Amino acid sequence: MPLRAATQSSESLLSWLALRLTPGLGTKRALELLERFGSPAQILQADPAELEAAGVPPAVAQSLSSGCTFEEAAEQVERAKALGAELIPLHDERYPERLREIYDPPILLFVLGRVELLQSVMVAVVGSRRCTAYGTAVAQRLGRDLAAAGVTVLSGMARGVDTAAHEGALAAGGATAAVFGCGLDVIYPAENRKLAERIAREGLLVSEFPFGAPAHPQNFPIRNRCVSGLSEGVVVVEGKQYSGSLITAKLALDQNREVFAVPGNITSPASFGPNLLLKQGAQVVQSAEDILEGLGPRVKLRLQRQQRLELAAGPAPGPMSGFAEQVFSCLEVDKPVYLDELIERLPQLSSSEIIALLFELEEAGRIRQLPGRSYVKVWSE
Repeated sequence: MPLRAATQSSESLLSWLALRLTPGLGTKRALELLERFGSPAQILQADPAELEAAGVPPAVAQSLSSGCTFEEAAEQVERAKALGAELIPLHDERYPERLREIYDPPILLFVLGRVELLQSVMVAVVGSRRCTAYGTAVAQRLGRDLAAAGVTVLSGMARGVDTAAHEGALAAGGATAAVFGCGLDVIYPAENRKLAERIAREGLLVSEFPFGAPAHPQNFPIRNRCVSGLSEGVVVVEGKQYSGSLITAKLALDQNREVFAVPGNITSPASFGPNLLLKQGAQVVQSAEDILEGLGPRVKLRLQRQQRLELAAGPAPGPMSGFAEQVFSCLEVDKPVYLDELIERLPQLSSSEIIALLFELEEAGRIRQLPGRSYVKVWSE
């Protein structure tokens, strides 16, 4: 392939987009054509017969030669400008080297936010959309501690574990990146709109899908190969027997990435995935330090060069009042406690006092409220 270019001309970028948008042309065939013809422009200028000789189906060859996708490509450029996003082709020097190494790297990335994070040390934290309180607490803590160590916490912004990992990284003032299974202007799930907006400001949003592309179910396995491909390692927190997190772990193994798993309750279906991975040889995770050690000396050296290896615990919260301590002591990290149960356990306090103390503890970052007026401790020890 040609040498990578630092910048792309408008004409070159349109050619990359036109190639990407050609119906029926998959990533692998596009890569083969780039290898054979040298550039998108040369592919698009080739005769249909030349393209068919290269193994392209006749209908796809006709689409490429006709230039029918250039109008849509120009529209995509305008949408990128309106959103403040950037388009990074495979040959751009900003394209992440780790992703370029995989079997079928996307030929074009759509990115929004801190583009420099594409060159950072990334670790993927993935797991169940319907995670337990334990899974949420673990993902938040790992996200926080990895980010504090200088790692960019990578995930897919799905409900559950993904969201918790992103939130943990942001809470530490660190970096996080989300890989979409749809266009960058299509927020999925919709309730994560504010999270997506914050990641766009403080971290990075990445997609290989053009603007306007909906979140079709078949897009997510495609997305998962980018999650593992961008990362140095993949951490599975929770996942059922046929979960997407297990697919991501398998892709990571195929891409020669490190695979880590958080052990879980053997009676919990949510722990089937990570426990299976541990049986198959995945590295055990009890803390972020286990992940940093497992990534090896090369990655640790990169982090040291960033002068951010030490885990930043942040300012310690102030002392609790006696009544707040009583409420706090009734809560657990991995098991939600409902408000009615707290009222029964603390007869010396009125319900209004307990609610006020819960609000005080939540504002201090010591506890977190879950649906149904239940509460858990924030794991910080």
